[in-house]
Amino acid sequence: MKIGLHMAIGLALPALVVAGSPAAFGQAVSSIAAPARDGSHDFDWEAGSWTTQLRYLPEPLTGSTRWVEYRGTSKVRMLSGGRANLVDLSVEGAAGRIEGVSLRLYNPKARQWTLNFASVRSGLLTPPVTGAFDDKGRGTFYGVDTVNDRIVLVRFVISEVTTKSARFEQAFSADGGETWETNWIAVDTRR
Repeated sequence: MKIGLHMAIGLALPALVVAGSPAAFGQAVSSIAAPARDGSHDFDWEAGSWTTQLRYLPEPLTGSTRWVEYRGTSKVRMLSGGRANLVDLSVEGAAGRIEGVSLRLYNPKARQWTLNFASVRSGLLTPPVTGAFDDKGRGTFYGVDTVNDRIVLVRFVISEVTTKSARFEQAFSADGGETWETNWIAVDTRR
């Protein structure tokens, strides 16, 4: 069953309060408040083909500092007049290959985007992250997921956006947003 962000937050709140950080959780939730501007074209810059340099922490929230590196491509196709887009990711490295798709959808009423990722390996969508770009071009998105049977917060940030490159970072928090561990860093350069 697919649930909305508010329901996911409601389901995760008890676990995060038990973790001792309801204030930090509240800050995370407030930062995804709907912006006053129309952001339906915030991803227009990304249409096309990109070379992707990816660093990935395969054992997140375990204390591991072992990163693996990949290189490949991301192809981004705009859909529905820019209010949706599809990313086709294909990277490989010494640790193997990662293939996946990301469907991003704009909600005009909330003025927010949901980012939905699926790995070809599992064939399953991960829970979405939801958020928006600020007036400086930085996108911040939050969600809730499960890592090693623990409910965690997810933060996904898109920054350093130019017509030729962009940076993507994902981080997890197991303590309600008090601390974050980055586990995915990708830098895309236009092909």
